Formats: sequence, structure tokens, C-alpha cells
Amino acid sequence: MRTVRAPATSANLGSGFDVFGLALETPADVIRVERASETSITVTGVGSTYIPEDPAKNTVGAVADALDAPARIHIDKGVRPASGLGSSAASAAGAAVALNALYDLGRSREELVGAAAEGEALVSGDAHADNVAPSLLGGFTIVTDDGVTQVDTDLSLVACLPEIVVSTRDARGVIPDSASLTDVASTVGNAATLSVGMTRSDPKLVGQGMDDPVVTPARAALIDGYDAVRTSALEAGATGVTVSGAGPALLAVCREGRQGAVAGAMIDAFDDAGVESRAYQTSVGDGAVLYD
Repeated sequence: MRTVRAPATSANLGSGFDVFGLALETPADVIRVERASETSITVTGVGSTYIPEDPAKNTVGAVADALDAPARIHIDKGVRPASGLGSSAASAAGAAVALNALYDLGRSREELVGAAAEGEALVSGDAHADNVAPSLLGGFTIVTDDGVTQVDTDLSLVACLPEIVVSTRDARGVIPDSASLTDVASTVGNAATLSVGMTRSDPKLVGQGMDDPVVTPARAALIDGYDAVRTSALEAGATGVTVSGAGPALLAVCREGRQGAVAGAMIDAFDDAGVESRAYQTSVGDGAVLYD
């Protein structure tokens, strides 16, 4: 048996649509695998009743196929499905690491990104790696057609998850088909600022760089209370707030020592909008950890 803890992630980070990703220290999924002649899956934990156990319909089944590594797989969900915190990616990344170890495949973490992304294709329709890359590698990741660049960074974060469901497919459906040259230039500048901030573990630069005039406003419209929650978080000490992945979770970058105030402000603002929520006071996390 092999056991892996795979962290939640936040993709896009505002200005880095389909490119940037960040591993979170919490929450996380735990995946256990045992050799078998064919793949079977059981799921427990948060939101498990909504996750198919048919290997043909589960992200982890796709990973097992991609690696040609059949197994009995148990997923203990700590990352809620349809949260915007990389729930399916955490399971896929964890399974990739566990199966690689179980069958002694000898693949590097970078080589496992493609296999884990095959699982993501079942959820979003495309094999995006912006969530699986940070869940595998940890830290801040930049995914392009040429590969993955990873940077270790240290930031205080709050991930606030409202009791709202926004599907990845719906969130992609509201994205504008085009953008003005002004908005494109603004996004490029912000993405560059964010990247430099990550290399310096600078919450001010990262927060500034999260602004995005194209994708985030469209997705924010799907989240009740977004504007008020963002304003409240900034007033409480966040340097930047944006939609995490496809939503509905919001990610806030915080100045040191302000996590508690930011988390409370976000929960209160959602409550004022009639939406229940919970907040994870977390930080940038490591990649998937193999326990045995």
C-alpha cells in the first residue's frame, strides 16, 4: 500500500489565467493505493457523495489509465468538490505520486504532471495542468506549452469558501471571447508583477499583481457578495483578493499577522450577503507527500 497527502491549490491567481498555480498548506486529500488487476475506487470525506466511483468517470481512474497502473484506490476528500481549490487536481496528483511509487515507475514529479492532467480533462474538458502542477510540485508554478516552472515562496493566505456551487464548465462559459489591447497590457503587467513578488515572497507585489480586468470580473458575477467580501478583506489587511480557480472560493494574500482579521472579515461579509462560508487560514504549501 502507498499513501499520499496531496494539497489543495489555487489556479489563475487573477492575472495568470490557465498559467499560474499555487499550492496551499491546507486543506488536502489523502489517497491510498494497492496493486490490483483492474482499477476500483472508493471515496469518503467532504462531498464524497457527489464524486463518481466509476473509474471511467473519476479523475483518478484516468490517471491510473495514463500510467498503466491498475489499483484499488481509496480517496479521503479534504478538498470540497466544485470549490475552486483544485479538488479534482489534488486527487489526481496524489494518485499519480502514489501509483508511481506503488509500481516503481521511476517518473519525476514533472513527468507526472501530464498524467495527472489527464484526470483534469474529465472535469473541465481539457487537460489543464494549472492545478495539478502545484499540487505535485508545491509552491508557485507557471505552466506553458514548454513545460512547468516552479518557484518556492512563502506567503500568508486565506482561502474563503462560500456555500455556493460554481461548476468549472459554467465558469469557463462566462469568459469573454476577446479583450481590449489596454486590458491585455494591464494583465501582462500585473502577471509580471505577481511573478516577481513570488520570487521575493513579497505579499504587496503579489497582491498588486492579482488584479485582472478580463476573466475575474466575469467569474466574480457568479459569486454572491464578491465585491463586498473583497473590499472587507482588503480593509482587514489583505494585499490582494481574487477568485480562486473557477470559484466560488476566494483567495486573499495577507500581510504577516493579518490572517485572522482577514478571515473574519470575509466570513462576516459573506454572512451579510446571506451566504454561509468557511475560511482556511493557510500558507503556500509543499507538493504531494508520500508517506509510505
